[in-house]
Amino acid sequence: MSLNDVLLDELRDMYSAENQLVKALPKLAKGAKNPELKSLFAAHLEETKGQVIRLRKVFEILGERATGEHCNGMEGVIEEGKDALEKDETGPSFDSGIVGAALRTEHYEIAGYTATITMAKVLGLEDVASLLTENLNEELTAAKKVLAAAHPILRASAKQPEEPKKPKSGKEKYSAQKSRDDEKKAAPSLRR
Repeated sequence: MSLNDVLLDELRDMYSAENQLVKALPKLAKGAKNPELKSLFAAHLEETKGQVIRLRKVFEILGERATGEHCNGMEGVIEEGKDALEKDETGPSFDSGIVGAALRTEHYEIAGYTATITMAKVLGLEDVASLLTENLNEELTAAKKVLAAAHPILRASAKQPEEPKKPKSGKEKYSAQKSRDDEKKAAPSLRR
């Protein structure tokens, strides 16, 4: 497989990721309790739509179709965001979970754009790298804004009293079992 083919796969992955976010961001905006988070998610939705359009331009430049690759990684990150929205937390603790999901999303995108920009530059595709850099810069700014909004939310959350532990839901029990399984599988590699 040539580097050009790898780049196309990665770009299709990013295109899928951004399209998935166009659907997920309104749910995060609606679910967030903190007005600043709501506003950030709504603003980033508009940026994300612009990123989809830029990615389409990249595919036009390359003479390729944008579709053809589903981003499983973003699907998983979005699922974590859904989990945060379903938590039975109250007040700032609820938004703390959403902040974590939002930062994971931004960093996933930052990694994807960093990789594709580097590949495009190695291939001499400066116009492609330039468009991707616009997307990367928006993601870096979005991550900084989420982190800035997070500080007061996290401070308020730290002041909340501990709540009594509630019984785990079926989904939480399943997740806990998967975590134990992951630990068991990794254990032999961790022994020294």
